This record gives sequence, structure tokens and C-alpha cells, in this order.
Amino acid sequence: MNSTRTALITGITGQDGSHLAELLSGKGYRVVGTSRAPGPGAPAGDAGLPVELVTWDGTDQDALDRIFAAYVPDECYNLAAYTSGAGMYDDPVAIGVVNGLGAVRVLEAIRRRSPATRLVQASSSEVFGRVASSPQDESTPRIPRSPYGAAKLYADAMVDVYRARYGLFACSAILFNHEGPRRGPGFVTRKVTRAAAAISLGLERTLPLGNLDARRDWGYAGDYVRAMWLMARGRAPVDYVIATGVTHSVRDLCEFAFGQVGLDYRDYVSEDSSAVRPAEPVALVGDSGKARSELGWVPEITFKRMIEMMVENDLAQLRAKGGLEGVG
Repeated sequence: MNSTRTALITGITGQDGSHLAELLSGKGYRVVGTSRAPGPGAPAGDAGLPVELVTWDGTDQDALDRIFAAYVPDECYNLAAYTSGAGMYDDPVAIGVVNGLGAVRVLEAIRRRSPATRLVQASSSEVFGRVASSPQDESTPRIPRSPYGAAKLYADAMVDVYRARYGLFACSAILFNHEGPRRGPGFVTRKVTRAAAAISLGLERTLPLGNLDARRDWGYAGDYVRAMWLMARGRAPVDYVIATGVTHSVRDLCEFAFGQVGLDYRDYVSEDSSAVRPAEPVALVGDSGKARSELGWVPEITFKRMIEMMVENDLAQLRAKGGLEGVG
């Protein structure tokens, strides 16, 4: 009898999907991943992994039902979503369809075709939105202020509905900001680390940014997908906040990134007043005490080390792209 566990990861070609594919493959799972358009261009972590890719665009219920009927996964991680960051307001209808209704399609496919599948829904700290207290935990009121956060909140609510109504093992991981070398270029962390690398190589000169004093609870993506795996393996389907509980400013980010290449960020980074957003009156920082006590989860990569990893990766990419091996 084949004892290999099967995991289905929707949105496998994103940052979190690649980390999760690595984690599960390393634990002996058969990993199946969905993508809107499987093909080249996935994050580096997917290279060489025994991942089976299938097409799903986030809207086709029949196609998803067939995928679940064919693979009957032991675990499913729903990571398929339009991005957060600067894209949270770009297309509210599409965000609602994919980030909100897409999660319900996954729940329906599980209910219809594979009711024993354990689902972890990738939620977001954006569900908290206009918070009145800090830090935020599982009991904090959720009042999203963006289409992205609203869609994620709807998905969380439907996870709870299907858990209560149909007895599914379904839970939401409320993930605070998490980054790493595979983060897309539209996020401030990657903008800074890539600029530090490019400036150190003489490829760029300056980096304009918004409010350098804005603070976020930033963790490492590899740590956060490990939390999702622990949730899927838990004794009961429980929602958890996943966060470091520590905030850093964009200024800290710049200091660490430029320091990694021997530069003082103050010589290269300028504040663009047109890009400055009002500071949040209450700090956005997560309390992951429940996950730490019940799952035994702790983040392992510090913020400083994560930024160093990102700069090292950007240096390697820029050198390879521009034939600059050995420079810097």
C-alpha cells in the first residue's frame, strides 16, 4: 500500500508556493501544484523539484473538481491569490473573484470530491485593517480597509462556515508580512534589497522611497509556510496568527540592506513626499502566542538575516545578468 502523502498547492509558482513545495518534497510528499499558466518563470526554489503542475485559473469550478477527484490530496494549501502590496486596490472585482470566491471553490471541491482533505487557507494581516489595539491576535476585530483584505476576510468566513456546516478540516493562517529572496519586485523589501545590490555594482545611483519610518512585522517566508504545514498536521482545524511579534521600519530595512554591501543608505535613499502614506495610528504587529504554544512553531530566520539573504540573492542575479561576476 502506498503511504506517500499527497499535497495540493494552489498558486504554487509564487513565493510561498515554492517554499512550501520544497518543504513538502523534502518530507516525502507527492506535491501537485496549480498555476494559471504553468511554465517557465517560477521562483528558483521550484527548479529540480518533483512537482506535478496542473492548470487552474482560480475561477473554473469543474476543472478544480476534476483535480480533486483525480488526486484526492491529503492536504491542500490555498495560496492562489492576486498579490497584496501595491496591487491591493488595482482590480477589486478580480481580487474578489480569485481571493474570495476562489477559496470557496476550493472548499466546494473538497466537499464534493475529497472531504477528508485537510485545507489551510492562506489569509492575511490585511483582514485586520483599521485596528484599535496592538498587537493583533485571533480575537482582534477584523475591519479590512482594502479590497484585498475584504476578499481574504470573506474567504476566512467561508472557511469557518464549511468547517461548522460540513465538518471539513479547514483553517486559516493569518499571515503577517513575510519576505525572502523569492519575493516579487513590487514589494518594498525587494525594491530596497535590489537597489542596494544594483547601487553597489554601479548599475544605479539612488532609491526614492515613501515614509522611511513606516513599520511592519516582517518575517521569513520559509518560516511561515512551515507554520501552515504544522496547522495541516494539527489535531483540530484551528485558525492561527503567524507573525514574529517584532516590527522594523523601512529605515531599518535600508540600513541592513545597504550595510550588507558596505554602503550607508543615507547617501543613496531619499524620501519621496508624493509616495508617503499617513502612518497607522496603531501598530500592525502580530501576536502568534497561540501558534507557538499549540503548534510549537517559532520563527527561525531573523529580519536582519533575511535581508542579508535577499541582498546576496540580488547581487548574484545582477552579476549573472550583466556579466559582472567578481564585481563588488
